[in-house]
Amino acid sequence: MSALLSVRDLRKSFGGIVAVDGVSFEVHDGEILGIIGPNGSGKSTLFNCILGQLQPSQGEVRFEGQDITGMRPCDLNRRGVSRTFQLLQIFPQLSVRENLILAGQEHQGTMTTRLFGPRDAGLASAAEKMIDFFRLRHLADELASSLSYGQQKLLDAAMAFMSGPRLVLLDEPAGGVNLTMLESLRERLRAINAEQRATFIVIEHNMEFVMALCTRIVVLAEGRIIAQGDPASVRADEKVIEAYLGH
Repeated sequence: MSALLSVRDLRKSFGGIVAVDGVSFEVHDGEILGIIGPNGSGKSTLFNCILGQLQPSQGEVRFEGQDITGMRPCDLNRRGVSRTFQLLQIFPQLSVRENLILAGQEHQGTMTTRLFGPRDAGLASAAEKMIDFFRLRHLADELASSLSYGQQKLLDAAMAFMSGPRLVLLDEPAGGVNLTMLESLRERLRAINAEQRATFIVIEHNMEFVMALCTRIVVLAEGRIIAQGDPASVRADEKVIEAYLGH
């Protein structure tokens, strides 16, 4: 089975500091991959090299068989690669519905169609479906600024999936979310994977969230992969216990 995303021997150094050191892995269609590791293990640098925010020092990133190494984020968006950030990327003075429509507009159309097309860019129906899927109906007309932090995280995730991307990279989606909303977020992410075969990668500090969500896990330490496999095998790996759980 060919990989949807293939990372080969990726390396990123900043002067004499090597943040990512020869990382290789694949992501297959319909998979939920977790990337975990202690602070400073290279998770965010790896994400940013894949997504074009940083130019790798060495190695290759391929998406659907095409070389996308160093490609600009806006070009990756058009190819069907979406992401969230550690810091929320919502628009606080817009409603939940308007946030979703705006997120969809980022991935389709031209400047002309955005200026002269319908106000909702033809995305109203898709936004309503996403509102229902992520169980945001009671908040649809509320300003994003009035939502709790956990609700904003749920909206942020919904925005990432709004355009029906082929691959989504979620950067610490569980950060700062209370246990009740965390369960809702995990359940909705599992549902979008099962029902729409959405493929995504999660980097996260919350070990239990990753273990309950992901089908396969890659563990980084000091910029290198030290373990990978299903959640049970990773949890029991002595190198992981020492490098991650011991911190």
